[in-house]
Amino acid sequence: MNSENIEEDFIERTLKSQEDTRLEFKQKITSKRKIAKTIAAMANALGGTILIGISDQKRVVGIDPEEERYMVESANAAYCVPPAQLTTEEIRWEDPNPSPYEEVEKLILKVNITKSKEGPISYLSTDGSLKKYKREGDQSKLIV
Repeated sequence: MNSENIEEDFIERTLKSQEDTRLEFKQKITSKRKIAKTIAAMANALGGTILIGISDQKRVVGIDPEEERYMVESANAAYCVPPAQLTTEEIRWEDPNPSPYEEVEKLILKVNITKSKEGPISYLSTDGSLKKYKREGDQSKLIV
């Protein structure tokens, strides 16, 4: 089985899953601050995976992976203190039922976030303060 098939199998299995402590679906990144908060919260819990290009309704919509990678990496650098350890990879996925106006092949960005071993990662909030969040279920909860 080649790596492309392995990744397609991973997406098929994941589409049957619910968002939880270690899994988040994003259609696209609309806010660097919001994605940074999710990254920090996952790193402060068990680590996790964010799949960009999949809606909350679990529909693969596809994305421009370079644009989304830039958003993730720049958000991590700007708003996570210290930045979380993460890797990104592009996944090609063939839609078995594309609508007439959609491409058959879609791209998804898989963001793998490592659990922080150096202590909690802070999130730089809009008021300039550093706050710590931890992923609980499918939410980022403030650590008091």
